[in-house]
Amino acid sequence: MGSTASAKNGTWRNWGGNVSARPAREVTPASVEELAEAVRRAAEDRLPVKAVGTGHSFTSIAATDGVLIRPQLLTGIRDIDRTAGTVTVEAGTPLKRLNVALAREGLSLTNMGDIMEQTVSGAISTGTHGTGRDSASIAAQIRALELVTADGSVLHCSEKENPDVFAAARIGLGALGIVTAVTFAVEPMFLLTAREEPMPFDRVLAEFDELHAENEHFEFYWFPHTGNTNTKRNNRSAGPERPVPPLKGWFEDEFLSNGVFQVANWVGRALPATIPPIAQISSKALSARTYTDISYKVFTSPRRVRFVEMEYAIPREALAGTLKELKAMVDRSPLRVSFPVEVRTAPADDITLSTASGRDSAYIAVHMFRGTPYQAYFTAAERIFTAHEGRPHWGKIHTRDAEYFSGVYPRFAEFTALRDRLDPERRFRNDYLRRVLGA
Repeated sequence: MGSTASAKNGTWRNWGGNVSARPAREVTPASVEELAEAVRRAAEDRLPVKAVGTGHSFTSIAATDGVLIRPQLLTGIRDIDRTAGTVTVEAGTPLKRLNVALAREGLSLTNMGDIMEQTVSGAISTGTHGTGRDSASIAAQIRALELVTADGSVLHCSEKENPDVFAAARIGLGALGIVTAVTFAVEPMFLLTAREEPMPFDRVLAEFDELHAENEHFEFYWFPHTGNTNTKRNNRSAGPERPVPPLKGWFEDEFLSNGVFQVANWVGRALPATIPPIAQISSKALSARTYTDISYKVFTSPRRVRFVEMEYAIPREALAGTLKELKAMVDRSPLRVSFPVEVRTAPADDITLSTASGRDSAYIAVHMFRGTPYQAYFTAAERIFTAHEGRPHWGKIHTRDAEYFSGVYPRFAEFTALRDRLDPERRFRNDYLRRVLGA
């Protein structure tokens, strides 16, 4: 993925290009105190406040016509506590920079999403996750938080200090305050062996429970208009490191997965009828491979082809049926879908508005190439996902509102009550939060 959102002529745009905003002013604080003062000044001017990271959300969760906080000066590691097994990091730190810094210290996060371009605060606030049998989202690895609340005060929370805030603020949607520092649980750096191989769609679904149970991290990509998938199994390894050779890695990850794929999508956007045959070819282009490397290098991949995305979490036991419905819908429709469908899992966690809150979950992500009409595809997919009590990713396109969320999140009222207490005047409001949380 690209590294940042854009700002031209006072207009902020997200990475996907589908969201823009014109803030009244922008602030780039160099300290927590400066950020708190910016919030207090916004209150005096009766302006809403939102913090924005690298713009990798496809929703307008960070958009504002008020004060836009850019946290790029709030970066770096504050503290490493090897006895407790934690690291405290400034919230504006990009995950890529955090991973590199941890590796230098011989440390690692337990799990990662599939990109590392986001800031720490952006990633946790929207519920960024990877795939895991036992290890959950990035937010589930949090041990403490520091945030600036609506009155400009600095609040600390953990399981022992303000535990009600901690339960919710780990995935706070930017509604409870502006996160300024995060304390993560970390562990000694470890290696993962990745095994990637093609597998027929029907076989993956038939053997999914077994594949999930036998691997620490299992995911797959289904190529619409085909019966083909590409699977990936990541498991811890004693080594030695055997990374993908540089030339092979460039050819497969950059030339094929990004360069050729970009051209294929340009062709497909101009000539939709070519998408099914292109899909048949591209679904067979990557051969099986196995490699061993530092964990974050295995968890993440370069994503340079721009797209828009919808992702829903459903009960894990509903995965096979839901995917069969999705495939049948695509097969019988005039839709032409050039991007693979991504499938991952996560164990249940205890975070109030986590998409995996209280239930083992499977994630199904649908994508469309940037600039291609996506509404018909996403609307049809969303109808299937919501029939299975799906919970949309907070940073990806969806049409759900507070009434819907109150039905699929048992602790939804707990979150909104906390929001009423911490931000009664809705200092951190915007149109997105008004829709998903209510007034």
